[in-house]
Amino acid sequence: MNTSNLLDQLLKAGQQAMQKPAAKNTQGQQAGGLGGLLSGGGLGSLLSGAGGGALAAGAVGLLLGNKKARKMGGKALTYGGLAALGVMAYKAYGNWQAQQAQQGGAQPVEPQTLDRLPAAQVEQHSRAILKALVAAAKADGHVDERERQLIEEELGKLAQDAELQSWLHTELNKPLDPADVARAAATPEMAAEMYLASVLMVDEEHFMERAYLEELARQLKLPLELKAELETQVRSLPAGV
Repeated sequence: MNTSNLLDQLLKAGQQAMQKPAAKNTQGQQAGGLGGLLSGGGLGSLLSGAGGGALAAGAVGLLLGNKKARKMGGKALTYGGLAALGVMAYKAYGNWQAQQAQQGGAQPVEPQTLDRLPAAQVEQHSRAILKALVAAAKADGHVDERERQLIEEELGKLAQDAELQSWLHTELNKPLDPADVARAAATPEMAAEMYLASVLMVDEEHFMERAYLEELARQLKLPLELKAELETQVRSLPAGV
């Protein structure tokens, strides 16, 4: 399985995973983050059933186990899996270019987002987006060794390719570094897609995750207006279920 197929399965599983109720901790309070899915049988319920869809649901549940990720089960996925991120990035990038043109800047150029690229470039974009998603999963500082192992196991069941499995192992186990993440952005559109995916992933009300997003945007060299457009795309989504 190549990266774009893996990422597409994860995104398509987002709706199923995010519709599962969060587990409760021993005090009866709703548990957020990855812990909410790892306690109280949450992971087991995500993995119930057979086939790649159930496996993808388990993997995405581990990666996207916070309240903000529930948005990925909403309007973002109605376009269909991986293309959803491209469509959202295209809209944000196009709006930003139009604003720049109105202010006397360069005339808009068709954004080359992943929803309108040949397969080879989609694969490159997908690898960068998956890198951003894995990093964002670690941004709250609570992904411990056990959780990393669980995530790697679930992703490994989907990614049968040895090279991709090795790459995922490296990404899951390296220290969180926004500069390293940003270096994967070979084009401005890739930078926009990576930031958009990260915003969808994190809980902006969590100070560590918000700080990570701000530093990632800086390292990606996103213009402030484009950054705002990308965040507006996320805020336009339903609040989740």
